[in-house]
Amino acid sequence: MKTIALMRLKEVEVLINNRQYSGAYYLSGYVIECALKACIARKTQKFDFPDKKTVLDSYTHDLEKLVKVAQLENELKFHLKNPDFNSRWLSVIQWNEESRYQKHSKQKTIDIYQSIKDPTHGVLQWLQQHW
Repeated sequence: MKTIALMRLKEVEVLINNRQYSGAYYLSGYVIECALKACIARKTQKFDFPDKKTVLDSYTHDLEKLVKVAQLENELKFHLKNPDFNSRWLSVIQWNEESRYQKHSKQKTIDIYQSIKDPTHGVLQWLQQHW
C-alpha cells in the first residue's frame, strides 16, 4: 500500500501540473487512505490471522475510521496540538470518497496537496513513520 500511496502522489502532481484540479483533489485523499492502510497492514505479522472486525473496518474510505483501525488516535491527538500539523490535518480530513463527483478549485487542491506533502508537518510524513 505504501507504494500505491507514493504512486498516487505522483499522479496528483501530474494532474496539478496539467490543471486538472478536481481529479488531483480526489486522488489526494487516496494518498492518505493508502498510507493509512499501509499502517494497518504493517501491524499484521506474516502468518497472522487478523481479527475479522479489523479486516472489515479496514474496508472503508473514511480517514478518521482508518486512523482508529491503525491505532493512531492517541498519536494523532498529540500531533493535533501542533497548529501547523492541525491545519494540514483539517485540510485532509475534509476529503471523502464523494469528492469524485464534485468540482474542486485550484486553491483547495493546492491546500490538500501541500497538507499531504509538507516535509515538516505534512500528513504523509507523519504516516510514513508508521508504515
